[in-house]
Amino acid sequence: MRLMMAALLALGLAGPGMADPVPGAVRALNEFRVAQGRAPLVASPVLQQVAEGHAQDMARNGFFSHRGSNGSTIGNRARAAGYGYCFLAENIARGQRSLDEVMRGWAGSPGHRQNMLNPQAREFGLARQRGNTWVMVLGRPGC
Repeated sequence: MRLMMAALLALGLAGPGMADPVPGAVRALNEFRVAQGRAPLVASPVLQQVAEGHAQDMARNGFFSHRGSNGSTIGNRARAAGYGYCFLAENIARGQRSLDEVMRGWAGSPGHRQNMLNPQAREFGLARQRGNTWVMVLGRPGC
């Protein structure tokens, strides 16, 4: 795995300068994907913004849902941020106290796992807000 991380760093797919507000998110997701034979993803500033917005909405307004407080879906939120996509998925979680804990939870849930390993995904954003409210958005722009 250390060789894979060295390769990711050399390719600029992980490390300093990437949009990684949850420390270690790029590393954690890509180690999981690579171990399952999937290509690594890059951090997307736009998907980060989408994830942050939804996590803030849930934390601020005290709800937990893929639907926003205004009725928005992940597709609505991505398009509003200017993200044209041909693949989009969202994982949400609440209560996990660490990145490792939330990643283990998602990896153990068939639907969340499928999102994280989807071969169409090319980039992602991962946000954490108060109350340990987590949102991961995975996408593939254009097509």
